[in-house]
Amino acid sequence: MADPETTRNPLARGWLFLLGAVIVLAGLFFLGGGAYLAWLGGSLYFVIAGIVLVLSGLLIARGRGTGAALFGLAFLGTCLWAYGEVGLHFWPLVSRLFAMAVGGVVVALSVPLLTRGKGARALGWLSAAVLAVGVAATAVSAFSPKGVIAATETPPPVVPAEKTAAPADWSAWGANVAGTRFAALDDITPANVNQLKVAWTAHTGELPKSTGAGAEDQNTPLQIGDSLYVCTAYGTVISYDIDTGAEKWRYVSGGTVPSWQRCRSVAYYDAAKGMRVTPLAEGADATVSPHRIFVPTVDARLIGLDADTGKPLANFGTDGIVDLKVGMGEVKPGYYQQTSTPLVAANLVIVGGRVADNNETGEPPGVVRAYDVITGDLVWAWDPGNPEVTREPLSPEGYTRGTPNVWSAMSYDAKLGLVYLPTGNATPDFWAGERTPEDDKWSSSIVAVNVSTGRPVWHFQTVHHDLWDFDVPAQPVLYDIPNGDGTTTPALAQVLKSGMIFLLNRETGEPIAKVEDRPVPQGHVAGERYSPTQPFSVGMPMIGNQTLTEKDMWGATPFDQLLCRIAFKGMRHEGVFTPPGMDRALQFPGSLGGMNWGSVSIDPTTSYMFVNDMRLGLANYMIPRADVKGGSGIEMGVVPQLGTPFGAMRERFLSQLGIPCQEPPFGTLSAIDLKTKKLVWQVPVGTVQDTGPLGIKMGLPIPIGMPTLGPTLATQSGLVFIAGTQDFYLRAYDSRTGQEVWKARLPVGSQGGPMTYRSPKTGKQYIVVTAGGARQSPERGDYVIAYALP
Repeated sequence: MADPETTRNPLARGWLFLLGAVIVLAGLFFLGGGAYLAWLGGSLYFVIAGIVLVLSGLLIARGRGTGAALFGLAFLGTCLWAYGEVGLHFWPLVSRLFAMAVGGVVVALSVPLLTRGKGARALGWLSAAVLAVGVAATAVSAFSPKGVIAATETPPPVVPAEKTAAPADWSAWGANVAGTRFAALDDITPANVNQLKVAWTAHTGELPKSTGAGAEDQNTPLQIGDSLYVCTAYGTVISYDIDTGAEKWRYVSGGTVPSWQRCRSVAYYDAAKGMRVTPLAEGADATVSPHRIFVPTVDARLIGLDADTGKPLANFGTDGIVDLKVGMGEVKPGYYQQTSTPLVAANLVIVGGRVADNNETGEPPGVVRAYDVITGDLVWAWDPGNPEVTREPLSPEGYTRGTPNVWSAMSYDAKLGLVYLPTGNATPDFWAGERTPEDDKWSSSIVAVNVSTGRPVWHFQTVHHDLWDFDVPAQPVLYDIPNGDGTTTPALAQVLKSGMIFLLNRETGEPIAKVEDRPVPQGHVAGERYSPTQPFSVGMPMIGNQTLTEKDMWGATPFDQLLCRIAFKGMRHEGVFTPPGMDRALQFPGSLGGMNWGSVSIDPTTSYMFVNDMRLGLANYMIPRADVKGGSGIEMGVVPQLGTPFGAMRERFLSQLGIPCQEPPFGTLSAIDLKTKKLVWQVPVGTVQDTGPLGIKMGLPIPIGMPTLGPTLATQSGLVFIAGTQDFYLRAYDSRTGQEVWKARLPVGSQGGPMTYRSPKTGKQYIVVTAGGARQSPERGDYVIAYALP
């Protein structure tokens, strides 16, 4: 029989040489990277696989059938290694096996060119067929959700919330001042939600220009009567008719700053419903403009508008404006601004403020101030740096500079007379050697203050001496948990960037769910101090904050997985409280979370709380002052931290393809039963349809679970809505099971909070969401979209 190597035609020889060369290059990549990984103490698999692949490729290039056999051996060995590392978990196996299986199909199909033996050829065809079926089945299976934690118990009996003939307006950012983001409406149900259609679309006329640190539409509209109120990232307020989307009025605030333009919502005051907790100033007329809208601006103004006309309130502040820079000392452009909604509590409108992170020490004060809703007069101030301050600053330089601030939304319990403040930490984030005892006392805490005086009643700290930018990022949500005996416990639920959830008694600040102070790793940066322990909320589920290992590394291919393994083994990672150091350290979750400003929603008919998260790591290290070159406190890269001995480097923990280095999901939606404190269900949220490797859209609705940024909405009918994903969809889930029951394609992505109302004119229930663009997408829009049943 003739030697196939001598009788093979030039095209076949060329193909085998090309195939062999590709396998050799893959093997050399494995061998070189694997050797470095092994030197770092990582897995030996890539070295071994690399050697076998190089030999396989050389033999195939020379037309030897043993090359195909070696490739098969490498594939079988990879299967055993993959199973040993991750078992039968889908996405980890895809990362390890899919590319090798595709290569196996090609090699198996080439076997007839390598040998004339009938048995070998048959084995080649059979292997190709089996592998091709496996590849196809994997590709098809990728379009169904993986890693789902299904509800295993029968949902609790529904106890309907109280409803009246006229359902409550959506009168605050979180639906109400408790922040539950719940509506006692049941026209739209899991059974008919798939009939939802666009009822009307409006345009704000202002496109937010950013993919991160600039302008972002993160708005939740308010609905009062027959009016919908929307604010844009640039501080323009627009009133729309709730049934048609027709514009009623528009107010342009005209505020500009270099970065971080947002308006998450306006606030509303109704004089007919508002009780007073402080006396009205002599001569003030509360009957003027009894319906009031308050808009915060990025250039630190609080503007009062007549809700019916959009005109500035003549009797509020100066021509409707309170200058929030008064008493703040020097405020550089972009260093102090309003991004979250003000809180209207009784007759007060209360504001904190975002302070620029990581630029320098001594940045503007983190003071929280309450103004009279009628006059705009300052009623009280809480200065975290000086307990003697009760209203105006006691120093000509203003309130205490560089103190912990309240940049997120606040909550209010009228019965207890308490306002709940979620605090950040004193800037900068990653160096705290300069912080004062007062800074350490109040940072990263929930602080309950008396609504009439602003004096602290209790506070609970979620992170001691915070070195991770683990601000309390979300509105504290207030809910009365049924005890089963007719009584309830006044609870406060707080989600955190760390992936933890604290459940406290909102009257006392004492934990309802168990909290343990546990020892944590200690750092070694000269001049820094470290808390020996940190509070862990062990009595509540923790979401996406596991301590990572090399086996958790992932990639779209084994090549970027190898690079992620190398990056991981080249860093120090000791769990969620890995302290920053001079060496490269991995913080997981990173400073985005975990959970962020979107907060949660609660369905009181089941006591289920719905939590959406993102799972993005942060690689960081400290830079000696003399070596800091440039940098800013915006987004990633070098941050200067002027006034301290160190700058800092911050980088997202991503592969070379721009994909998170740890295995999916990268974002989920979870339901937690607040009565049992147990996780009920969890599902991945979001697909790679509008994103992908290197930022290239994949166009495939593969539900891998992507980072989420934005709020949810719960309704009495058993639905949870969310739009804050990286793909362009508004989705609805069955709140009892976690099953996705509907989704609608949006023209661009959204970070907005879905909200709902029933029209007092037509009786029709609407779901409304704004769509200005997903955070990581360059596609922007100015949409306000309302959905309704036909």
